[in-house]
Amino acid sequence: MAQAPLQVVWFKRDLRIHDHAPLANAAAAGPVLPLFAIEPGQWQAPDSALRHWQFAADSLVDLAQALNTLSLPLCLWQGDIVECLAALKAHYGELVLHSHQETGNAWSFERDQRVQAWCHAHQVPWQEARQQGVIRGLSSCTGHQSRWENHWESLMAAPTCPAPPTAVAAPGWEAFHHVDVAQLPSLTLGFDTTPCPQRQRGGRSEGRSLWLSFITQRGRRYRGSLSKPLLAWEFGSRLSPHLAWGTLSMREVVQSLRRQRQKHADDTAWARSLRAFTSRLYWHCHFIQKLESEPSIEHQTLHPALRGLRERDPEHPHLIAWKRGQTGVPLVDACMRSLTATGWINFRMRAMLLSHATFGLGLHWYEPALHLARLFTDFEPGIHYPQVQMQAGATGTNAMRVYNPIKQAEDNDPTGEFIARWVPELAPLPMEWRAKPWALPESLQKRFGFQPGIDYPTPNDFEAEARHWKKLLYELRRTPEARGASQAIVEKLASQRRPTARRGKKAKAADQQQLSLFNEGEKNHNGQ
Repeated sequence: MAQAPLQVVWFKRDLRIHDHAPLANAAAAGPVLPLFAIEPGQWQAPDSALRHWQFAADSLVDLAQALNTLSLPLCLWQGDIVECLAALKAHYGELVLHSHQETGNAWSFERDQRVQAWCHAHQVPWQEARQQGVIRGLSSCTGHQSRWENHWESLMAAPTCPAPPTAVAAPGWEAFHHVDVAQLPSLTLGFDTTPCPQRQRGGRSEGRSLWLSFITQRGRRYRGSLSKPLLAWEFGSRLSPHLAWGTLSMREVVQSLRRQRQKHADDTAWARSLRAFTSRLYWHCHFIQKLESEPSIEHQTLHPALRGLRERDPEHPHLIAWKRGQTGVPLVDACMRSLTATGWINFRMRAMLLSHATFGLGLHWYEPALHLARLFTDFEPGIHYPQVQMQAGATGTNAMRVYNPIKQAEDNDPTGEFIARWVPELAPLPMEWRAKPWALPESLQKRFGFQPGIDYPTPNDFEAEARHWKKLLYELRRTPEARGASQAIVEKLASQRRPTARRGKKAKAADQQQLSLFNEGEKNHNGQ
């Protein structure tokens, strides 16, 4: 009887053994080699950072322990994945490669193309499974919306894939194992090394604990806490990095959430919060579909009429002040300092940070996008880049949302507690002045020993700057050529829910008003 080919399970952003079809399929087919490639190119990309690696390293340690319960090792290859596959083929002969599909950044897209070309040239089958609801090769979201929704629902409703009850480890795997699991956290791979002292820890066990606390306790106040930076940290799910790195699968979270919705159907607060969170998981996948369908969103302004308006200047003084949390706008600076220290901030504050950078400071969206990507522990390219362009007004299709940081502070940090926590130089001021210290009367300046421009920077005229850019962008969008480009973008990337005969006129009108997915800007698309 011929020996079965080596079954290589290539782990990427799916660091778990539960609901992992590639692992289950491989274990049923022959000797298994679980593999994670620590590739220099990935970690030297401009949107990679130490906090990403630390979360991944935590998750890999947890994954290695889980695989050990199946008597399987985790092979850690340091180097290019194609070189690894070539070495494995030279040693073992026949291979079958198993993995999940990934919609990542430009680097991972190019890497997967090289893997595909190598597999084709060497007649190695590559079996890829879906895990996010993304459809490969979808040419138009508008024309295929019902099919996309059906695919998403079908994938989320399908039974989760249990971990294999048994598996056979590939003999001689040690020859391809470059890094001991215990060494993972200490690796230096060339990424941005900004420390993140309060970051979330990775690993499936951490993710499960976090999810359990959300659906049994914290989640009840989710809906009313989303916009407030202090409350969102406690009552938001904070599941986003676990979804980004796949320590939990989207499907198991959706199914668990639906069970909880049935359980709490008679509790209004629970029902509203869980329903709101469910919708965000749907939009999470739909935004990833956008980058899958239009990869250029990562590096090029989506709307052609809006290109070339600003220079990409990584040394611009406004950009440097924004990165350091020294713009002189307290809520903006508090959010940036909090994000730098924790790796997480709620969605509305993310939108405000980007809005202030592009409208209030007049910066090109690209450099702020890279900086935020490096700060988000939960960085998910498919959500990040479309959201950045939407908040920067670069899509040319949606109503521009320009977040006024003073109003956001009044609405979402009315006591100034969040500002005082992260901008301590403003903590001595009365709470009503913490959001706008430049306007503090001279009598109070003397009383509290505070001098605007000396003890804390004085901001630029960000409101006038925002009005300028908003007016300019709207003017550029009104030309016939721009309108044609806008329609093409809508047809390719927007969501159009078709009205049904049973729905009323108001519902049909609402469908038309929500033609573009870009208008869903207030939704949190990463499971926060």
